[in-house]
Parts: sequence; structure tokens; C-alpha cells
Amino acid sequence: MGKMKAILIARVSTEEQKEAGNSLPAQEIRLKNYCKRKNLEIINTFSFDESAYKNQRNEFDNILDFVLQQKNKVAVCFDKVDRLSRNVFDKRVSLLYERSLNDEIELHFVSDGQIINSKISAAEKFQFNISLGLAKYYSDAVSDNVKRANEQKLRQGEWIGKGPFGYKNITREDGKKDIIIDEYEARIIKKAFELYATGIYSMNSLRKKIKNDYGIDWAKSTLDKHLKRRFYYGIMEVKGKRYPHHYPPVISKNLFEQVQQVKAGFNKKQFKYAGIPFMYRGLLRCADCGLAVTPERHKGKHVYYHCTEYNGKHGAKYVKEEEITEQIGQVFKRLKLPKKILKQLIDTLGKTHKDKIEFQNMQFDKLTQEKKRITKMIDNLYMDKLEGKISEDRYKKFSTSLEERMDEVNSQLEKLGNAEKNYYITAKYLLDLANRAYELFKSSEVDEKRQLINLVLSNLKLKGKRVVYDVNKPFDAILNYQDSVLWRPQGDLNSRFRRERAMSWTRLDDGDV
Repeated sequence: MGKMKAILIARVSTEEQKEAGNSLPAQEIRLKNYCKRKNLEIINTFSFDESAYKNQRNEFDNILDFVLQQKNKVAVCFDKVDRLSRNVFDKRVSLLYERSLNDEIELHFVSDGQIINSKISAAEKFQFNISLGLAKYYSDAVSDNVKRANEQKLRQGEWIGKGPFGYKNITREDGKKDIIIDEYEARIIKKAFELYATGIYSMNSLRKKIKNDYGIDWAKSTLDKHLKRRFYYGIMEVKGKRYPHHYPPVISKNLFEQVQQVKAGFNKKQFKYAGIPFMYRGLLRCADCGLAVTPERHKGKHVYYHCTEYNGKHGAKYVKEEEITEQIGQVFKRLKLPKKILKQLIDTLGKTHKDKIEFQNMQFDKLTQEKKRITKMIDNLYMDKLEGKISEDRYKKFSTSLEERMDEVNSQLEKLGNAEKNYYITAKYLLDLANRAYELFKSSEVDEKRQLINLVLSNLKLKGKRVVYDVNKPFDAILNYQDSVLWRPQGDLNSRFRRERAMSWTRLDDGDV
């Protein structure tokens, strides 16, 4: 009678690979020495890295197919029972066990000293079941320890995996792992949030711009995932729970919330012509019936806008895109201020800003103390839970309340910091922008023109061939100033234009036209 054929199977999980005594090479050596002692002929050796606790085990399933394809009885050799599985409910275990009892194969567990075949006693069957149970217990205990360690890390503000796009994982000089900002990637993420927050870009048009500007071709789902990540303003999310982290934020919470509001708005809209770059698509509505104004390209040259008159004919006219651009361009042209007036406004803003600083400092100190108090309460509450002084339910109730209050304080601090830091700068920037609006509008691409329009104007409607609109703050004040006689040269008066523009400032609801 010839030698029995043997198939060797060595397996590790990622964590176990670090243990020299349990590594794949160490297992293979023990298995080969065993076959030599037992006079078994090795026909194949499989070594792989895969968890034995998960239901989906692709590599092991391929090995199992090879085992079951053997026409003659073979010895399937593992180092220990837990190399086969750590899940007593694993269907693969019962399949191999039944084949062994039917004398089709033998299971050899070298380091455990167990052989499962058709001749084993009741005691040996019991020992095998005990070994499987212990393997599962070990796996569950390791899982519990990992969960506790991860929970502790999350509560300390540490991320437990690979940092998201915009961050990079590093090993510090002391050997500890950390996550830091990736300056280039973070700049892309921040720009994506800023652009989408304008409400001008759809997901597809934003993808296209990021690809053109940065060479990154994100799938729509990837971009959507990035725009939903709270991690970028300081909050980690794991299985529905949120934890503040200590890594530098990429964006502010306010910007994140703006993006979510825009996303919610886009989900309610349907753009039939979303892929066509018409300048005023989605920006204009009919002043008579409130329907969206539709763009059409005639004879491959001119683009015309008109109401579909879906709710009934009302004599809607076709208006060239160039005519609309000319009318809106006149608005931007009139935003330009004389240098003297511009300087006076900026000086006034500077004085007003100084008056705010003292009050803001007082508010900042108050909120900072409140944040320290809440942080201490959260830490004490967690220690009470660990020591069993409060139940899990009461801990969740109180911790949720404290975390919500912490979010409020952080939000107020952020707003206060932005107000103190950017109040004067932003106001000065808006005045400077207004002064250059017409030049920017003329020289910009379609997307930039749409951004400028949304920044300055709102509620754009087409009344016949005339564009009517509301003017956003603070640009409405600038145009009001421009209409006053305080600095208008006498030769610049145009009463007809002023009457039409004054009408366009009045909000035009359906039926008011």
C-alpha cells in the first residue's frame, strides 16, 4: 500500500503574522516535519492570510474545492484546530468533519495532536468540539479587547484606521502612529467644499472642474462621500456614533453645513440639461408663470432662453443669451465706486471692527471656560461608567447631552473666531470685489460668471425680454448709493434705466408682475 497523500494548509490573520511562532513559515516547517514522521506524501501546500472567523473566506473556499476534488483519500493537515476555523457555526467545518467520519478524508491537527477520521472515539469527538469552542472563545475575547481599545482611542480623539483623503498616516520619531494634514490633498478638499457650497455646481460639474484643475478623476460616489465626511471639520463617525478628534480640521463646521443644505436642495431638483453648459440654466424663471426658463441652441450658433408655457400660453418671448448677459453686465458695471467713497467705507469698517474686539474677547473667554467644564464632565462620566457607578443607558443619555452641548460651544467659538478674524477682511474684500465686478464678469468662464451672479443677485426672472432680479446684501446698498446724487456726475443720469432697475429690485412673485 502506497503512502497517503497530504495537503498542507497554513493560515494566519494579519495580526498573527507578527508573531514569529505562529507565522506562515513556522507553521509550514511543523507541518512538513509532521508529514515526514508520519510517512505522508505532500501533494500541495497552501499558505494564506485570511481571518478564520468571517463567513466570507474566498481563499479557503478555493482550497476546499481542491481538497474535495481528490479521488483518493487524503490527509488535510493544519497546525491547530483554530487554523481551520474559529467559528463553530462555519459550514466548512461541518463539511470537512462529515467527510472525515465517512472515511473520505482525514483531518490532522499537528500541534494539538488530534486526528479526525472514521475511527475516532466519542471522547475524541468531544475533545475536537472543545477545541473549536476554545478557538471561538479566544477569537471573541480578542474581538472584545480590540473593540474596547478602539472605543478608548475614539474617545481620546484618535482615529483607528487610515486617514481620509486630505490626511496622511505617519509614524512619529517615538514610534507612535499619527495622522497629519496632507497640504495638497487638503487644499483640494477645501476647494471642493467651497465650490459646492456656492450652489452653482452639480456633482458632475464639480467632478469635471476638480479633474481639470487637479487631475483627480473622482467617481460621483467618491465625491459625494468626501462631501459628507464630518472628519474634515473635527468629528469622527463610527457605526453611527460621533466622536470629536484632535487632528487639524480642513474646513469649518459652517462650511460643512452649507454644503449639506445645498446637497439637500440639489436632490429635490431635476436638471434635464444637466450636462449642457448653458450659462443661465437653472438661474432664470418666468416672471409670469414661475416656470423654469429653458435654453435652446438654434441653428448651432445662438442660444435662446424662453418659458415652456407648460401651464398655458402667455406670449413668452425668446431672448438671446447675449442680451441677458448684456443686461446683467450693466448691473456689475454700476457696482463700481469712486475711490474716495470706497476709502471712506473701508475706513469706517475698520473703526467698527475695533469696537467689536473687546466684546468678542469676553465672549471667547466665557465659551472657552464652558468647553473646559464640559470636557471634564465627559471624562468624569466615562470613568464612572468604567467603574460601574452608572449604567450603560444612563451613560449614553448623559454623554449624548454633553456632546450636543460641546457641539454648540464649538460652533459658537468657530463663529466668534471667524467673525473676529474675518469681519473686516471680508467686508473689505466684498467692497473690492464690487469695484472689480464688471471686469471679472467680462473675463470669467461660465462657471465663474454663475458664481458672481449668485453672489450678487437672486430671484432672477425673465419678464418679456427683460431680466428682473433682487440684489443681495451688501451689494443692494452699493447700488442704492450709486442712484443717489451724492457722487453721481450730472452727465451720468439715466432716468429710464434707473426706473427699470428700481422695478427689478422689487421682488416679483407670481401675479405681481
